[in-house]
Amino acid sequence: MEKLLTIEGMTCASCAQSVEKSAGKLAGVDEASVNLATEKLKVRFDEQEVSIEEIYDAVEQAGYKALAATETKTFTIKGMTCASCVQSIEKATRKLDGVTESNVNLATEKMVIRFDQQQVTVADIKAAVADAGYGAVEEVDTESSADGDRAKKEQHIHSLWRRFWLSGVLTIPLLLLAMGHMVGMPLPEVLDPMVNPANFVLAQLALTIPVMVLGKSFFTVGFKTLFKGHPNMESLIALGTSAAFFYSVIATVFVLMGNTGYTQNLYYETAAVILTLITLGKYFEALSKGKTSEAIKKLMGMAPKTAIVVRNGVETEISVDAVETGDVVIVKPGGKLPVDGVVVEGATAVDESMLTGESMPVEKAVGDRVIGASINKNGTIRYEATKVGKDTALAQIIKLVEDAQGSKAPIAKMADIISGYFVPIVIAISLLSGLAWYIGGETALFAFTIAISILVIACPCALGLATPTAIMVGTGKGAEHGVLIKSGGALETTHAIDTIVFDKTGTITEGKLTVTDVLLAQDGLSKEELLSLAASAEKGSEHPLGEAIVKSAEQQQLALKPVERFKAIPGHGIEVFIDSKQVRLGNRKLMDDHGIGLGDFAEASDRLANQGKTPMFVAVDGEFAGIIAVADTVKPSSVHAIRKLQDMGIEVIMLTGDNKLTAAAIAKQVGIEHVLSEVLPEEKANEVKKLQAKGNKVAMAGDGINDAPALAQADIGIAIGSGTDVAMESADIVLMRSDLMDVPTAIQLSKSTIRNIKQNLFWAFAYNVLGIPVAMGLLYLFGGPLLNPMFAAAAMSFSSVSVLLNALRLKNFKPATV
Repeated sequence: MEKLLTIEGMTCASCAQSVEKSAGKLAGVDEASVNLATEKLKVRFDEQEVSIEEIYDAVEQAGYKALAATETKTFTIKGMTCASCVQSIEKATRKLDGVTESNVNLATEKMVIRFDQQQVTVADIKAAVADAGYGAVEEVDTESSADGDRAKKEQHIHSLWRRFWLSGVLTIPLLLLAMGHMVGMPLPEVLDPMVNPANFVLAQLALTIPVMVLGKSFFTVGFKTLFKGHPNMESLIALGTSAAFFYSVIATVFVLMGNTGYTQNLYYETAAVILTLITLGKYFEALSKGKTSEAIKKLMGMAPKTAIVVRNGVETEISVDAVETGDVVIVKPGGKLPVDGVVVEGATAVDESMLTGESMPVEKAVGDRVIGASINKNGTIRYEATKVGKDTALAQIIKLVEDAQGSKAPIAKMADIISGYFVPIVIAISLLSGLAWYIGGETALFAFTIAISILVIACPCALGLATPTAIMVGTGKGAEHGVLIKSGGALETTHAIDTIVFDKTGTITEGKLTVTDVLLAQDGLSKEELLSLAASAEKGSEHPLGEAIVKSAEQQQLALKPVERFKAIPGHGIEVFIDSKQVRLGNRKLMDDHGIGLGDFAEASDRLANQGKTPMFVAVDGEFAGIIAVADTVKPSSVHAIRKLQDMGIEVIMLTGDNKLTAAAIAKQVGIEHVLSEVLPEEKANEVKKLQAKGNKVAMAGDGINDAPALAQADIGIAIGSGTDVAMESADIVLMRSDLMDVPTAIQLSKSTIRNIKQNLFWAFAYNVLGIPVAMGLLYLFGGPLLNPMFAAAAMSFSSVSVLLNALRLKNFKPATV
């Protein structure tokens, strides 16, 4: 079983390590992966060996809090008469897997229920109430889960800001009191250490205690994880500030006992300034992390909260969660479509840009599929709901983006491993450095300053934020442009692609046959008349070529005539009578068999075939009348996309089951030199394997069920959004717009993201590598300055913020253009 849990209380990479280790070491847990930026734990476990409650306990033991992705809803209950009714409904709903709380109020006839959206649905809750003998009607909730999540994050940001300014209000006078007299700032006699040393030390203690209380989370988490054997950033802060505080408390006791020399040995301001500055750093981190997840918020905000459905012949407005498959939904002009479905009445144009990135509205008529969250532009439609809740296209996209943002790229795992070892090493360096200076003849106070500086400056939070924030912004930016990248690993691998294999039909081409040429051989016969005759003849045919001719005639609004004596000639074509005229339509063999000469048109026929088109020959009353050519046309974007990829130094290959002639003609049109034609569906994956065996990093782009094995085999599988669900399931990247220009966009986005991650990791490592020796007193050895712990705290906070700001630069990414 797989679960996604929200983790509260994490602040850095080593926090994530602690949670992963605590959950991962439980028997029965196969995988525990934390994303610090999304504050989510993905855990895969065997329910027979370990329960979800044990996982919650393990996380709590590590000093954090795990919460299920729960939602609270209110239902009006019908049919209750007494207290035992309340008991029955509560019992029926509470026994559902995933329901954490259910309370029924008899007086108001309301039920408030909290449940895990991954385990139970609104329909399940209604069914449970119905089984108990009552009715449940969901009350329309105006707050979306995205709004609730946003409010929670804003509350956290507000809480951090409040902690910072309260700490600041106390720390500034403390700083002036402790250090003002050192720079010639006069102190009032009542606080002067030379006159009233007791007042001097007690005033500092009084100002420091509230700051320590405001920063209590650093100590509760820091010491808990330290004693559990998973020390993290909080552990370093807790050790450094506690040491400074308790050393100062001992000095205070000595001053009160009459040893006034200890007024120079106080570290209260160091503890307070460190806590204040790090709280400010956390505030900026929270602000920046909020911005990285904007893509998810935008996607969630797209879905309408209510829907108008027809039930028992009556139009009713209900919560979108209460819409069921088969419901008929009404959407008026300007309204958002609540769920996916098929139009059963009306016609309109629908703006699907928020999901596909396609700017032009798409015409919809009876029988057409519509996507939830798209906008109805100009007509009222009724459509039957086919996919609701977590099955809608929008819900699937949100899940894809969340999974991608929550997954770890290999480069991130490396940073996690390093940060896991980093904190214990820093603690050891801190103790050894302090001891070495003390043994070397320095005072205990000097050695103490060195130890605290190392603890504070070495916090690896910048290291932990370097990768997940960039992946979040990168995948979010992709979703914004209709490029869905399914995982952090896919995002990382894509930048190394050197070979791209394209399927032909439906990927490079439209995947739909259309009439491309109409050539006339008889005087007095127009192109429209020839097409009308051919379409009338093919009206009853189910052959794809015939369907293309009929569709072309219908698009031109040509009148089709009644047909007499329809005769199919297998492998050749058809023969019919229209207005008492004999019309033959088929391949060249049909003409040869009936002795119908093509004259000068034989050459034109060969030319069309060489262009990858299929010529259909028409004869009227035994005389050749003309040629109608049908072909699968190349998508307008294919030529530009392939040229762009070649300019980027990527080899482009076309792979198709089609014949050599057609494949070569299409390849020539789009500028591809390397063509693999007449490849059987089951051989496509083998062709990809052969390329990989040569050492190539291969991406495969396709849209059909027969492409799925090759998509899975490739280093990166790219599915065309208009393709099959199977292809999209097998792929690593989905192109929602079915536009091949999005392939170079995906590669460029991957390159930009990886470059950003490398910059982040470099600065995070460089900062620690440079900062620790300075804190150890290396510069002091050669007559330079000694790093004050307060400056170490400021620098540490700045490093995290700078990494986050660098990741946010990815928001300026622009898609590929020719």
